Amino acid sequence: MASPSNVPKPGRTLFALFAVIAILAGVALLQGQTKPKLGLDLAGGTTVTLTAKTEKGKNPPADLMDQAVKIMTQRVNGLGVSDAEVAKQGSNNIVVNVPGEGQGRVVGLIGTTAKLQFRQVFAYTDGKPTAGGATATPSASPTGKASPGSSASPSASPSASPSATPRKRAVSDALAAPTPNPSGSGSPSPSASPSASPSSPLVSPSPSTGAQTYAGVTDKAVIQQFESLDCYNGDRHAPGANDPNRKFVAACAQKVEDGQVGKYILGPVRVLGENVKSATAMPPNSQQGQASWSVSLKFDGKGAKQFGDVTTDASKAYQGDPSAPQAQVAIVLDGQVVSAPQINQGAITGGNASIDGPADSFTQQYATDLANVLKYGALPLEFKQSSIDEVSSTLGSDQLTGGLIAGAIGLGLVVFYCLLYYRGLGLVAVSSLIVASVITYEAVVILGEGMGFRLSLPHIIGLIVSIGITADSFIVYFERLRDELRAGRKLRSSVENAWKRARRTILVADAVTFLAALVLYFLAVGGVAGFAFAMGLTTLIDIVVVFFFTKPMVALLSRTAFFGRGHPMSGLDAKRLRRTTPDTAGATARKTSQEA
Repeated sequence: MASPSNVPKPGRTLFALFAVIAILAGVALLQGQTKPKLGLDLAGGTTVTLTAKTEKGKNPPADLMDQAVKIMTQRVNGLGVSDAEVAKQGSNNIVVNVPGEGQGRVVGLIGTTAKLQFRQVFAYTDGKPTAGGATATPSASPTGKASPGSSASPSASPSASPSATPRKRAVSDALAAPTPNPSGSGSPSPSASPSASPSSPLVSPSPSTGAQTYAGVTDKAVIQQFESLDCYNGDRHAPGANDPNRKFVAACAQKVEDGQVGKYILGPVRVLGENVKSATAMPPNSQQGQASWSVSLKFDGKGAKQFGDVTTDASKAYQGDPSAPQAQVAIVLDGQVVSAPQINQGAITGGNASIDGPADSFTQQYATDLANVLKYGALPLEFKQSSIDEVSSTLGSDQLTGGLIAGAIGLGLVVFYCLLYYRGLGLVAVSSLIVASVITYEAVVILGEGMGFRLSLPHIIGLIVSIGITADSFIVYFERLRDELRAGRKLRSSVENAWKRARRTILVADAVTFLAALVLYFLAVGGVAGFAFAMGLTTLIDIVVVFFFTKPMVALLSRTAFFGRGHPMSGLDAKRLRRTTPDTAGATARKTSQEA
């Protein structure tokens, strides 16, 4: 006699399944999404053509174009945008198709060059054009009101000012212990904040403060460009600012903060973005006094050494004159200064840094986007948008209607066959298909909101094909059950014996289907990969439904008089199955034993 712990409890299994279905529905409602997101072919979207910028309009090298396509594809995947396509067209164009409306942000990030550079600052002032000698001297405090007593001591508190550089971002050494003060006058105070202080707030230059001396700047053309540069008009991309081969460049701040935007003269490139090993968006950390999102950077061996060198130089400049612009290290992205923090705690040699800022400007989306474009590296070429078009979903709607009609016809035929052949037992198959459909719908909705999954025509085809795959599992179990009944066994024991025989077949069949979908997904692209994803998803759902709904439901129904006594409409009646009598079954068993 079986112990009570081994007795099947189908009621509990069904309750657990329905509880999971309810939880999935709750998750979808909490996400605020109750309908699946549709792909480019069904909902329309944005198509943009990017043209490579080359000297004299020459065609770019094919290997660089292929590398650009690869990086753009990685950025798309990193943003969680499903069903997007990046393809090379001709010799110098790349076409990007992004499904859904309002995808300007995604398109912009995909085509961003994302050249990251770290340069030492040599001059800094407000971004308005100025005549030669009308700007503030480099030795003046950037705020115009620094206290001499506080700036002279190397042990002054390194905490950041409430208002910092444009966009108020800073590079922090919170992930790396600061080295001792290069001047040898002692380490910072133990109560000091572990983050490097950002530069002081912008102020308009005052002609009375004296002429700008541009100490250390040897390029007169850059000085002239700096003085005439207007960072308040145009796109704030100074000519040559993104050229890593130029020793000195003039550059504008990336964003306007508090109605002001700064401009800089920057020295040679000290660290390139290609030496950034990883970039990760980090949430606020109140315990460390970090109120906004940040981007954590980790350099490779070469980058860690170079970053240590440039922060060493900046720290030495700070020790000589805390108000010197050379005490700042500018983080330059695509020729614009993201931030220019002041290194006042010593060199940062741990190989880690972070870009952060105030919560109002450095949002989760900004940090995630910045980390995404940095982690996959810069594009080998610069691109311009040649065209951008909105794709209509009219054709896709007609195709969707046709696909849904085909699916409804296929589902109707399966239901008709199950009811005709299995009668009452066919209702279990139909109920199982309904449960599988509900779980699939919830999964598609949740994946659409959480991972950017979008339903396209290939996905729908995969879902329609899966109807037959799911029905096969039911048929395998039902036929095993009928075999047990034909052998003269009782229904309740037949349910368990048939399940032991059928589940192995079901698992093997679903495993083969899932492996095929997995291989197809990784080896194929575009629509074929979408078809494989849908087929793999529904295969997993099929296993869940058969194990947690179909079998427990049959076990429950076997306890009812309608099925237990073999009603003619139950699909398990003895006459229709030609069930053998007990005597015949016993004689057959004895004969088989003697033969053995």
